[in-house]
Amino acid sequence: MGGKWHLIWISGILLALSTYSEAKKSEEKPEWAKKDVRDFNDADLERLYDQWEEDDEPLPLDELPEHDPRRPQPSIDFSKLDMTNPESMMKATKKGKTLMMFVKVSGNPTRKDTEDISSIWQTGLWNNHVQTDRFLLEDDRVIFMFKDGEMAWDAKDFLINEERCEDVQLEQKTYCGKHSQTCEKDQIEKEAKDKKEKEKREKKKKKEEKKKKKEEKKKTEAKDNSKDKADKKKKKKKEKQEL
Repeated sequence: MGGKWHLIWISGILLALSTYSEAKKSEEKPEWAKKDVRDFNDADLERLYDQWEEDDEPLPLDELPEHDPRRPQPSIDFSKLDMTNPESMMKATKKGKTLMMFVKVSGNPTRKDTEDISSIWQTGLWNNHVQTDRFLLEDDRVIFMFKDGEMAWDAKDFLINEERCEDVQLEQKTYCGKHSQTCEKDQIEKEAKDKKEKEKREKKKKKEEKKKKKEEKKKTEAKDNSKDKADKKKKKKKEKQEL
C-alpha cells in the first residue's frame, strides 16, 4: 500500500515538473530542475513549491484575508458621523470587518430550544438583509458571526426586540432584551459590584502610592542627613587643619 502512495506522490511531482518545463521552454532550466525527482532534497522541494505559488493567479485585492496588509480598508467619512454617538462611531469602524456577537436565550432553554429559536432569528435577520452565520455555543447561548461587522448593530436592534432574547453582548457591551425579566436587574447588580470593586482597587492603589511616597521621602531625608553629616565632618576637619 505504501508503495502505491509513493508512486502517486512521485507521479504528482513529475507532472508538476513537466508543467514547469512547458512554462519555461524558452528559458534554461536551473540546476535543481534538471535532477531526477528521486534525488530531490528538502531545498529542491521548497523551490518547486515556490514555483507553484508563482504560477498561481493572484487573488483580487477585495478577496484577500482581512489580516493581509494589501487588502484595501473601507474609508470612513468622519464628517458624516455623529461624534456624540459612540455606537455610530463603532459601527462605522467595523464596516467590512468580521465581528462576533453573543446572544443569550431566556427561560432556561434546552439545547434544542436554543437551536430552534436562534434559527428563527437567523431567518428573520436574512429576511431583513442582514447576512450572518450562527453557531451554538452553550445550551442557552449562540454566536452570530458577521462578515461585515457594521451589520451587527442592525442585528442587535432586531434581536433585543425578540421575545426570547435575554441579552446581546457586542463589543464588550451588554444590551438587555426588551422582554427580559432579569437582565436589567442583573446588569444593575453587576454595575454596582463592578463599581465597588473599582473603588476598592483605586483605594488600594492610592494607599500603595502614599506608602511609596512616604518611603521615598524617608530615603531622601536619610540621604540628606547623611550628606549634612558628611559636610559638617568635612568642615570641622578643615577648621581643625586651619588652626
